[in-house]
Amino acid sequence: MNDTLPSRSERVAELLQRPAQDPAASDPLRPVLASLLAGRTCQEGVLPAKLGLSEADFAQMQEEYFPGRALSLPSGGVLEPMELSDIITLLLSYRAGQQPSEVWLAHIVAWGCAGRHHLWHDLGLANRGELSLLLTTAFPLLAALNTTDMKWKKFIYRHYCSQEGIYLCPAPSCGECADYAKCHSPEE
Repeated sequence: MNDTLPSRSERVAELLQRPAQDPAASDPLRPVLASLLAGRTCQEGVLPAKLGLSEADFAQMQEEYFPGRALSLPSGGVLEPMELSDIITLLLSYRAGQQPSEVWLAHIVAWGCAGRHHLWHDLGLANRGELSLLLTTAFPLLAALNTTDMKWKKFIYRHYCSQEGIYLCPAPSCGECADYAKCHSPEE
């Protein structure tokens, strides 16, 4: 008998084999949602048990995108950040308006911003490429503003702070920072 737990990639594959309902089946963000769920089941990232979604939204996502056996996600995660609703509002204002999942992803990404590592890591995604796909698909106008390939969390906070007229922002002053090359470059 094999007692090993499924790997992240096996969990993603299992979720994507579930027959999603229309329009969920054609949502290009479905693989990213599967990766978020797989990451949470592997206890990666900082998201709360329901990825930061309400009970109703989590149930709807599971029913439409990944029907079948109920997902059991471990508890944990970070405390709710003070600016959570502001970050959600910012993301929603740049939403593509193509998929219902964009609203869920605004909440999930905002929760991920509360972590202390790179956003893709705090979301429990496999790599920065998945995060870039998420942002360019769900929030393309916002993603297009990131012309220097700044790390996504820093970029979101810098944009939020500049829109709010906040001059003491949680994100560093990038132009003067010694780590500029690290933050404005592709992640491996």
